[in-house]
Amino acid sequence: MDNLLRIAVQSKGRLYDDTMELLKEAGIKQNVAKRTLLVPARNFPVEFLFLRDDDIPEAVALGTADIGIVGLNEVEEKDADVRVLSELGFSKCRLSLAVPQYAGFSGLDWLEGKKIATSYPGILRRFLEQERINAQIHVIMGSVEIAPGIGLADAIFDIVSSGSTLVSNNLEEVYTVMQSQAVLIGSGSEDLSPEKKNILKELLFRIDAVKAADGKKYVLMNVPADKVGDVLAVLPGIKSPTVLHLADPEWRSVHTVIEEKRFWEIIGRLRAAGAEGILALDIEKMIL
Repeated sequence: MDNLLRIAVQSKGRLYDDTMELLKEAGIKQNVAKRTLLVPARNFPVEFLFLRDDDIPEAVALGTADIGIVGLNEVEEKDADVRVLSELGFSKCRLSLAVPQYAGFSGLDWLEGKKIATSYPGILRRFLEQERINAQIHVIMGSVEIAPGIGLADAIFDIVSSGSTLVSNNLEEVYTVMQSQAVLIGSGSEDLSPEKKNILKELLFRIDAVKAADGKKYVLMNVPADKVGDVLAVLPGIKSPTVLHLADPEWRSVHTVIEEKRFWEIIGRLRAAGAEGILALDIEKMIL
């Protein structure tokens, strides 16, 4: 339907799973259907166009889809006329150069005259030109990491997450060219109808609310009235914490939001400052 915002997403794999989880958290549910190319959402005016991840940037640039969710690495590789609307924070990885262990890599000059295998020739070519390195690019679609071991290349340029695949193939990561993550992209021309612009605005609002809650805890605690100042000095909340009077005039209830990665550090300091009955809750959405 013309009044539905069409969003291109990867048809399968981890990026598909993470994308659908994000949209579910944003209150957007996919219709139950067999694997088809185009599926409308049940409760929001969008429809999903399922594509290969490397086809998504061009689909958005050409207007086949209004927006898309794809890895930034694919956006950079295709160099299509699209713009990043939002960094989504999942499917994080990096594009790096790797060489055989004990190859004697001493810096980027080592690559001069070498053969590099990759599935991302566009990014690699631009990088080599920028660094003024003359190297031969050997394009391989899939299983790039085996190329040095079978004599196809001296080095590889590929996606790295944990690095375990490199280690299992006797390779070492020697230089990171770019960091990547899932991004929401739109056409560079911004050619959307007013109706679709409003749908996109609401979608971005919901996504931002989900992202804002990620890695955060909502914390409530009871604090003696004369210790509130000490407790507030500990809290790194997003804004001024909430302080409420309790039935006992000698006590207050303090509410705030803290980052989960600092949770135990801050909780220890809160207890030392006089906080008791501390309760931590997961946050699903946070409207800033």
